[in-house]
Amino acid sequence: MEENIKLTVIDREGTEHNLEAPTDMNFNLMEIMKAAELPVEGTCGGMALCASCHCYIESDHPLNQPSDDEEDMLDQAFFVEDNSRLSCQIPIVESINGLTVTLAPVSE
Repeated sequence: MEENIKLTVIDREGTEHNLEAPTDMNFNLMEIMKAAELPVEGTCGGMALCASCHCYIESDHPLNQPSDDEEDMLDQAFFVEDNSRLSCQIPIVESINGLTVTLAPVSE
């Protein structure tokens, strides 16, 4: 089992950021993006109580199903698409190696 996986995050200006993330530390995608100083707020601390870590899944990876709390939060978010997810609800596991996401626009 690999200890690190590779992720690609496309920021709101269209710039790709290639990140590495450890699979053995129980992190989620939002935490990895914040550590890389990408513009993700994560206001609720990863509890699926806000949508400040909203992103679009661009690659075809097997992700966990959204929880009821995540679905409820996405119902209230702006700019929601079929591939919308809260990055705080995506655990860093080996099966998402190569995942590509785009940060969703923020409401003004």
